Amino acid sequence: MSVLGFDIGNENCVIGVVKQRGIDVLLNDESNRETPAVVSFGEKQRFLGAAGAASATMNPKSTISQVKRLIGRKFRDPSVQQDLRSFPFQTSEGPDGGILIHLQYLGETHTFTPVQILAMLLAHLKQIAEKNLEAAVSDCVIGIPCYFTDLQRRDFLHAAEIAGLKPLRLMHDCTATALGYGIYKTDFPKSGPSHVVFVDIGQCDTQVAVASFEPGHMKILSHAFDSNLGGRDFDEVLFRYFASQFTEKYNIDVYSNTRASIRLRQACEKLKKVLSANPEAPLTIECLMDEKDVKGFIKREDFEKLSSDLLERIRIPCRKALEDSGLTVDKIHVVELVGSGSRIPSIARVLASLFGREPSRTVNASECVARGCALQCAMLSPVFRVREYEVCVFVQDALPFSIGFLSNEGPISTPSNGVLYPRGHPFPSLKILTLHRHSTFHLEAFYANLNELPPGTSPKISSFTIGPFQVSHPEIVKIKVKVQLNLHGIVTVESARLIENHRYDSRGSAHVTSDKMEIDNHTSSDVANDVEDSHSAVSSAADETKTGKAIRRQDLPVTENVYGGMTKEELSQAQEKELQLVQQDIKVEQTKDKKNLLESYVYETRNKLLNTYRSFASELEKEGISRNLQQTEEWLYEDGVDESEKVYTEKLEDLKKLVDPIENRYKDEESRVEATRGLFNRIVEYRMAVGSLPATERDAVISECNKAEQWLREKTQQQDSLPKNTDPILWSSEIKRKGDALDAMCKHIMRSKVSAPRPEDSMESDHRNKQDDMRAD
Repeated sequence: MSVLGFDIGNENCVIGVVKQRGIDVLLNDESNRETPAVVSFGEKQRFLGAAGAASATMNPKSTISQVKRLIGRKFRDPSVQQDLRSFPFQTSEGPDGGILIHLQYLGETHTFTPVQILAMLLAHLKQIAEKNLEAAVSDCVIGIPCYFTDLQRRDFLHAAEIAGLKPLRLMHDCTATALGYGIYKTDFPKSGPSHVVFVDIGQCDTQVAVASFEPGHMKILSHAFDSNLGGRDFDEVLFRYFASQFTEKYNIDVYSNTRASIRLRQACEKLKKVLSANPEAPLTIECLMDEKDVKGFIKREDFEKLSSDLLERIRIPCRKALEDSGLTVDKIHVVELVGSGSRIPSIARVLASLFGREPSRTVNASECVARGCALQCAMLSPVFRVREYEVCVFVQDALPFSIGFLSNEGPISTPSNGVLYPRGHPFPSLKILTLHRHSTFHLEAFYANLNELPPGTSPKISSFTIGPFQVSHPEIVKIKVKVQLNLHGIVTVESARLIENHRYDSRGSAHVTSDKMEIDNHTSSDVANDVEDSHSAVSSAADETKTGKAIRRQDLPVTENVYGGMTKEELSQAQEKELQLVQQDIKVEQTKDKKNLLESYVYETRNKLLNTYRSFASELEKEGISRNLQQTEEWLYEDGVDESEKVYTEKLEDLKKLVDPIENRYKDEESRVEATRGLFNRIVEYRMAVGSLPATERDAVISECNKAEQWLREKTQQQDSLPKNTDPILWSSEIKRKGDALDAMCKHIMRSKVSAPRPEDSMESDHRNKQDDMRAD
């Protein structure tokens, strides 16, 4: 069993796997460590990963990339609308306000949600892992941005479920990087904690985390982010610069041509990498648009001037993370810079001026998240044994948003901060609410501070209905509700329990307690259980005797409604749809294999007719087969370009009916020589073995050998007189049958003689048996 860590980037994906004594990154079919996060639909099948990226320019309107930007988002969100304008595929608003993606497939317009597209990508990564490891995989940890909302986290879990994966945890990208950084670093000082700032500049976002390290211990102090600042924004600066140049110089509008826009963006991305190592770089694209070749040139200093606003924005989340951590710049020991967009030299200069030290690059910028996720998966899985870290397997993280709870009787909050889970609260965590209710009631989870959220995010998370239930004394019923902030960073009501408490006086009347609310906190690296509830059943009888209490406990039903989330029915339909798509892909691949097999057979047979089979086919057969091969080849490139698997199979079988007789003659010639040699060797062996046999048996064996030898010589002489291009009268199989018959006959004769016991042997055997019986007694 293997455990995996997935880094699902906006542009590329990385798969980390835990092996003995280390973590490795798996290669895809193209032997690359990164797999493009692209899903492309052809006419009859899907192209995923590298294959999808290869077909993007040929089929742009049915190619989906950057799906991570669309997960759990609303169609009318301004930032979503800005992204959609740069995407070539068609989208619309769903019934719940979400995003629907429309594309052509199998001659029809199909509609998919971003969750389904992400599930396709995850299934492809799972397939790559299983091919590399030669074993089924399911357990994994998936890296996500820290700014993901509750709905986005749930959508990631649903996509993984559709893909057949079992996520043990959704882990923040910077937390995964910090885990991989801390567990392998052995030189932390023992005098006090070391504070490290992790700056992850990805393709579409920037995330910053401040972590505290001590030997064997890690704690995330704060998270900050800019969800709309990444490497692609620097690419866009170059894109706009060259698009403007080409309009003036070549009189072409790149924005009006989807394919030209894609090619220019790809070229700008490569140019940005060149500028990271060189002071200047040229740009050349052949036939970009209107059959015009274009050329351009830019210096690094000009690029940095054009990007000055973006560089200044990087300071904002860094300052925010530092402020939330409660540290000052002089308390920071190391700044680690990672991410695919972090290689621009001016970014390192900005961070150096902000933190007063040069940023380090001691971890792999592209693979650190996948490696950290794989390590966390190993810690959570019972299969692997990992060096103890944080004393337990849960690596505590910090909540990026404040979460409040509201009941139908008012807000549920602590007096100090007004929210149930404040920003920066460690998770996983469990809180036990004690409420006084007498009938079905509702709870609602919401984000308490909109300023903490990415722009356009709805404050609503989910609602919970607890009940129905019946009570005999409404005024004294207590409800204990377990509210969990789980490993994934998702808030949910784990359970609810009714506790009805009766206290009787001498007249049998009940004392009424006033309604109140309590909050019991259980926040640790391991999610706590309700100790009071687990022990109350044992002690209830004693309590009733001593205090006159009658306690009734009852588990209450909890119904959850996630705003904008998938229902069980929708999830089931998505799984069924994915299965159909997989079967269609398999069908198309099998058809391609049959077509390739037929094509290969045509070329191989034509070559063999001129060489290997030349002596074994008559001129008439050669002409007939050559004519059929030529007709099949022409059909393959004309009418047979797009046929079914059955048609290709039938064509191949028809050709084999013509070629098999010639192939059988060729193969049987060598087999016939071996079979002849084998039969002669048997004859010689039997003639040598009959020396000790009585005359009658010896003569019988020799007679059989003579008959077999005479038969073989006569048949061989007749066969040698025939040309090779005719069917043999003596097949190797016939010689083998003759040899088997000789074996059976000779062994039967020799066995019957050997098995006949002599009288003196029988007497000696009886004597031994009597001695054995006496010794046994």
